[in-house]
Amino acid sequence: MTTTTAVRPPASRPASPGKRPTGSGARAWATRAPLLPALVFLIAVTQLPFVATLVISFFDWNSLKPDQRHFTGFANYSSVVTDPAVRESVLNTVLLTATVVIACVVLGLAFALLLDRTFFGRGLVRTLLITPFLIVPVSAALLWKHALYNPEYGLLNGVLTWFGNLVGTGSVAQPEWTSEMPLMAVAAALVWQWTPFMMLILLAGLQSRPAEMMEAARLDGAGPWQMFRFLTLPHLRRYLELGVLLGSVYIVQNFDAVFTITAGGLGTANLPYTVYETFYRAHEYGLASAVGVVVVIGTMVIATFALRVVSSLFREEASRA
Repeated sequence: MTTTTAVRPPASRPASPGKRPTGSGARAWATRAPLLPALVFLIAVTQLPFVATLVISFFDWNSLKPDQRHFTGFANYSSVVTDPAVRESVLNTVLLTATVVIACVVLGLAFALLLDRTFFGRGLVRTLLITPFLIVPVSAALLWKHALYNPEYGLLNGVLTWFGNLVGTGSVAQPEWTSEMPLMAVAAALVWQWTPFMMLILLAGLQSRPAEMMEAARLDGAGPWQMFRFLTLPHLRRYLELGVLLGSVYIVQNFDAVFTITAGGLGTANLPYTVYETFYRAHEYGLASAVGVVVVIGTMVIATFALRVVSSLFREEASRA
């Protein structure tokens, strides 16, 4: 009796971990190639101008005296720190940003709580509340400057006159809003425009609350204030952080309202307006570039925290799913 032994083919050697399969590199490049034009465009539009600005910030460069341009190192950055006008613009930027963001968060939360309820005409109310955010910033600033703040035909002074006639006191004081309270005039216009942005973020947070948890708290006898304090507010913490950080990034860079309403006068110049004034009016390219770099660095710091909050939000949503 003869036995036949089956001949097994030689086992294939496992690919070494340091070597990629043949063709994987080509497939990776084929996948990334369509994104290269967008990457090149992004670098050309954003990074190259920033690098040029960074280089110019190390020069004493006045466009009216092109032959006297020379390298000064960090002298422009030292001027940014020691210049009283720049320090005042930094203070105005911080004050304006804090005031606008806090007011927008409070009003946005109130409107979000309102729209989270069911009532007749909620769709129309939601559309009207979102409308200010859809207006071009320059148009919104012009609207506030002429339609509301104008001392002769503005709506605010008209309301004061109507109220004085209604209560029988006769003529009332007609304040010059942009000259008597210039920074608050700019802040009010920004609050009106950016409150809908905060409202949309917080409304999304309210509508993502677990319905079972809210119903259980209601059945356990929790009142509206207790539910808001112990359930709604902790749930909205990440959304509040996101709104504050994104709002801060936008308001720090705001130029339209300051330029349109006060033209940077009466102590309302912020950092973006200081960059504009230094670059286009004083023709100090080096100093303006240094201020611009400082603004960009500050914005990047805020944006980094904003991105961390966004990523944590996504992680929380993914864990719940």
